[in-house]
Amino acid sequence: MYWSLFVVAFLAATLLPAQSEILVVTAQQMGYNVWLIWLTASLGNTLGSVVNYGLGRFLLHYQDHRWFPFKEKSLTRGHWWFERYGKWSLLLAWAPFIGDTLTFIAGMLRLSFWQFLLIVWISKAGRYALLLGALSVAL
Repeated sequence: MYWSLFVVAFLAATLLPAQSEILVVTAQQMGYNVWLIWLTASLGNTLGSVVNYGLGRFLLHYQDHRWFPFKEKSLTRGHWWFERYGKWSLLLAWAPFIGDTLTFIAGMLRLSFWQFLLIVWISKAGRYALLLGALSVAL
């Protein structure tokens, strides 16, 4: 179960469609260790964002190709967030639609990798902690 959770959380942070929250909830309801669920999902999701960072840092010169994963509108919106809030906009890395773009733009703008990693970890791990905490209270 943990390996599946890691893979789904990883994919959910990239451009591939995946919903890690469903598997997190399922794992908790099945009685798996909450701390290992949190750690596994957080690691997978953070490492998936590292892929986006790498794409932004090293593959931006392909942005005019049809297959390029981010459209101009998405990049413009993400760039606006980054200009307005700086690296702290990465605290929204967990958010649907904008989170992937923000992690890509962080790479594009060559934000320090270690700063990127720390802020994205806080964002992703915090989201899973809140989800698991809310489930624990509800159950």
